[in-house]
Amino acid sequence: MQMTRGSLYRRAVVVALPLIAILSSPVVRAADTSSEERKAVEAAIAAVKPALVRIYVAEVDYEQGREIKAESSGSGVIVTKEGHVVTNHHVAGWAKRLVCTLSNREEVEADLIGTDALTDIAVIKLRLGNRKEFPVAQWGDSSKLKVGDRVLAMGSPLSLSQSVTMGIVSNTELIMPEYLGGSMTLDGEDVGSMVRWIGHDALIQGGNSGGPLVNLNGQIIGINEISLGYGDGGIGGAIPSNVARKVAEQIIKNGKVSRSWIGINIQPLLKSSTVKRGVLIGGIFPDSPAAAAGFKPGDILIRLAGKDVNVQFSEELPVFNQEVASLPVGKEVEAVVLRGGKEVKLKVKTQERPEAEPRPREFKQWGMCAANISLIKAREQKRPNQDGVILWTASPGGPCGEAKPSISSGDIIVEVNGKPVKNIDDLTKITEELTEGKTEPTPVLVAFDRGNERLLTVVKVGIRPLDEPGKEIRKAYLPADIQVITRDIAEALGLEDRTGVRITNVYPDSAAQDAGLKVGDLIVAIDGQEIPAREQQDTEVLPAMIRQYKVGTTVEFTVIRGKDEIKVPMLLEQSPPLQRELMKYRDDVFEFTARDIGFKDRVRQNLEKTVTGVYVEEISQGGWAALGRLSVGDIIYSVDGQPVNNVAELKQIMGKIHENKPKHVVIRVRRGVQEMFVELETDWSGSK
Repeated sequence: MQMTRGSLYRRAVVVALPLIAILSSPVVRAADTSSEERKAVEAAIAAVKPALVRIYVAEVDYEQGREIKAESSGSGVIVTKEGHVVTNHHVAGWAKRLVCTLSNREEVEADLIGTDALTDIAVIKLRLGNRKEFPVAQWGDSSKLKVGDRVLAMGSPLSLSQSVTMGIVSNTELIMPEYLGGSMTLDGEDVGSMVRWIGHDALIQGGNSGGPLVNLNGQIIGINEISLGYGDGGIGGAIPSNVARKVAEQIIKNGKVSRSWIGINIQPLLKSSTVKRGVLIGGIFPDSPAAAAGFKPGDILIRLAGKDVNVQFSEELPVFNQEVASLPVGKEVEAVVLRGGKEVKLKVKTQERPEAEPRPREFKQWGMCAANISLIKAREQKRPNQDGVILWTASPGGPCGEAKPSISSGDIIVEVNGKPVKNIDDLTKITEELTEGKTEPTPVLVAFDRGNERLLTVVKVGIRPLDEPGKEIRKAYLPADIQVITRDIAEALGLEDRTGVRITNVYPDSAAQDAGLKVGDLIVAIDGQEIPAREQQDTEVLPAMIRQYKVGTTVEFTVIRGKDEIKVPMLLEQSPPLQRELMKYRDDVFEFTARDIGFKDRVRQNLEKTVTGVYVEEISQGGWAALGRLSVGDIIYSVDGQPVNNVAELKQIMGKIHENKPKHVVIRVRRGVQEMFVELETDWSGSK
């Protein structure tokens, strides 16, 4: 099953296959335990609970040419006194911000140390602050587990408070069955190729991901990852501690996991095979160590680096892959294969396993997200090397999307203005040079590959500034909301022969209010001229008639109020600026747009004349402002304690914030009738 960014899987919901149902019940199931076993359960919980953490994650995805932020949660367990926490890659591997809740409910910020999609393990580190150390849980030996052993699943399901469920080990060699896909791919890596899960029936659900599976000795014997089944039944899957611990220790030491790779595609021996030992080589990766060593499809590998090989069943594949991965990187080892019934000795020099999917990066100035080209992708496309930058997604209205021809997903940028682009760092440097000191987008000639073609296009690189609002001529207007007196309404009111409009709202502190116009008044004429508005679409008839007068003119409305027809004189005042004429500010780091408060805003939100600030007009979905809960319609009063009276002041304040790059930005807003504080954060990446 393919698990990609943006999937439920990476949102820390425990799922794995189409037949999955989320399991329930966050309580300890210990009703059937003996008194002695119950004491063991309580002791095990006591040993691990102080090291249990709930993880809140601000993570990223890459869609429509933008880096999209979203919130999720998971679980983890502290394994070092310095505060290293082991969790799942799909919980924390794409985190921009991490906040952990300890067992005492204290919140502590954390940093991502490293992550490994192949085993779905990540390590984050709690910030010590004034502490000397953190409580830790101890690793256990997962190889000693037996079917029927009692186990405890600990974590924070659905981001609720910490909980424990109990069950038994049902399978110590759980794999994904072939008829359901046979694999579980996460960020381009087949997790099942390296992991045999511990199957158990301790209930787990979304949010349990990354939490420890614990034996009755109070030791971590697994890291919970998946859930398979229906209703209150089913099987949970945990990454064995002997796998998770090795990965975690490499990440803690080096920040990443280094593995050997030789480039063979293996499968269990065929049922029809007369050979009863070894592993079948199904394919050879082009230009790999195996290809250089002379391996061929159909070879049966029977010995590698002095160890016998025997893979007759799918459950044995992960063990073999672990053995290959643990070989020293860059070392030549001997391999023995059966070819045509004869043993053939080969020498193969391992290399470091290549990354399956390099991480993308957002390029706001290009309106795209792009990444380096993986070795696998380069070989798939028969490219001579990994030079270039592959476009993941592009904004339809951004520079790449608007270029002719446009640059779209899968295209590979190889040159910009004649300069070669070998990787993301090259493109970043070129972009900085192109946009330094520029206030307008810069047209550049871009060469890119699409399949076997090399195309040229011109991309206007840079963030397009907001257009200065145009000013319209101020004309006379009626400061009130109206509706047309339709035929049906006129008939219901007993005024079948009359036409005009009905006042639905009188603007406060306006000429209409001063003139004494009221909600419910029917305006049927202006200066004796009947208002020919009878259909619902005729709402512009009266405003158009009023615009023919000069500002400052006094007009006389013929008004029907109740059963009386009266004359109401009103001094025509100048229309206020339209919303499209108001000054705007767009913040490309926090991704929101604000404008000066307009007359209509004051009317709709009942804002007093004394209220000053700016109106939040747009929030980009998945931006830092959205993540911080800033909302469209908010009135910004102040930023970091500095009052904001208009857009010019907001622009000046935010400019200083961009220079100083504070960790938090506190915005005081009015939302409806309530006032509150909104706290925004960002990692300041791409903010130059």
